[in-house]
Parts: sequence; structure tokens; C-alpha cells
Amino acid sequence: MKKFFFSLNTVLNYKEQVLESLRAEHVRSLQKVRACEAEIEQLEQQHKDCVEEFEDNKRTGIAISRIKTYEGYLESLSVRILKKQEQLEVLKAEELQKRNRMIEAKKESASIQKLKEKKYQEYQKQEQKAQELFIEEFVSSRNAAAKLNG
Repeated sequence: MKKFFFSLNTVLNYKEQVLESLRAEHVRSLQKVRACEAEIEQLEQQHKDCVEEFEDNKRTGIAISRIKTYEGYLESLSVRILKKQEQLEVLKAEELQKRNRMIEAKKESASIQKLKEKKYQEYQKQEQKAQELFIEEFVSSRNAAAKLNG
């Protein structure tokens, strides 16, 4: 019996390596998105806490210079939040692009894998036919030898 050989095995291996590389890139991209989202959440919480503190201080009485300081800090937090949100949009676009590239690579790899499975099934059928033919010839020759000797 000859061993099964798939001519596109090297291509399949290459496609699978590319797919694994793209998966790793996609995971890193997702991690960047999650980290940016966490930073935005943290900045928004700081903003909320500062607003509450500012409101409490306004009720109890606060110097004008402290009001300006609070307003400046709140404004800088708002700007930082907006910049992080813009950065998040860029990161999400990159993540989507990497996901699409990964999906395409997965389709290519899967199509070659299906072809390999189909070729392997054909190989198994041919091997089974060859074995059946061999057994049939063996039985025929044994019967012929028995008739000659018998």
C-alpha cells in the first residue's frame, strides 16, 4: 500500500501558519481596544468623582481660585476623554480590519482542508478497492491451485 500524499500540504501548512499569526494579531488588537475602553471608563469615573466633589464644595463655600482649578481640571479630563474616544474608534477600526483578514485566512485554510479530506476519502476508496481486488485474486488463485492439485 502506498502512503497518502496531499500535494497541497505545504500550502495548507503555510495558510495555517498565516491564520495563527493573524489570530495572534487580532487578539493583540482586541486587548488594545479593551485597555482603551478601561482607560476611558477610568477617566469618566474621575470626572464624575471630581464633579461630585466640586458640587459638595460649592454648597459649603469655595474660593474663586479653587473654582477655576476645578473647572480647569474638569475641562482637561473632558479633553482627555474625547481624545481617548477618538483613539478607541481608530483601534476598533484596526480590530475590525484584522478580524476580516483573519476570517479570510480561515476560509482559505478551511477550503484547502476540505479538499485534503476529499482527496483522503478518495485515497481510502482506492485502497479498499485494491485490497478487495488483491483478496479476490488470492482466492481465485487458491481455488485454481486446489483444482489442479485436487
